[in-house]
Amino acid sequence: MDKHSYRHRPEDELILAAKNADQRAFTELVRRYEETVYRFSHKICRDKAKAEETLQDTFINVFRKLRSFDGRSKFSTWLYTIVTNNCLMKLRRRKMADMEDSLEEYDHPPVRSDGKPGNILARWDETPADIVIAGELRDLLDRAITGLPEDYRVVFVMRDMEGRSTEETASILGLSIEATKSRLRRARAFLREQLHPHMSTYAGVTP
Repeated sequence: MDKHSYRHRPEDELILAAKNADQRAFTELVRRYEETVYRFSHKICRDKAKAEETLQDTFINVFRKLRSFDGRSKFSTWLYTIVTNNCLMKLRRRKMADMEDSLEEYDHPPVRSDGKPGNILARWDETPADIVIAGELRDLLDRAITGLPEDYRVVFVMRDMEGRSTEETASILGLSIEATKSRLRRARAFLREQLHPHMSTYAGVTP
């Protein structure tokens, strides 16, 4: 069977063949997912070299662990779990403790002397990823995302940039639904705080 015929085979057939040491089937799985893995890795790692290293590590892990994939989840979900673990393993050299206190304030905003909540942010119906459409603002968002602790960043990327459901994100990360929602809420609040002055200017409103 020539290599072109593999491109038309269903994914489940490729997985079964790759489990049985069919190198061409595994190569086709890599071809189908390598761009997705690289793009996702880059969004999390925010670094080209780390994303490329994660891409390589991910498919080494897939090759070693493919026999353990039992099909109870989607192959893409299983793959995202491996990518995420590889990304976070590299990024956790830095501590997220410094950011924890600042993120906590978005769950419990300070109260002013008049009894009204302080630190009021602009109310946006859209998520930060939805409204940042200009090139300049995309750059601002990119820098703001880099400032997120990794555990919050990965939830934001999965939900608001990759469009994954809360349930799938929680499954990939091994979190509860509530923990996933909490991290997403804090990540969005942090990004809104960072982008608020620029969004006000973009909308023609004085902060």
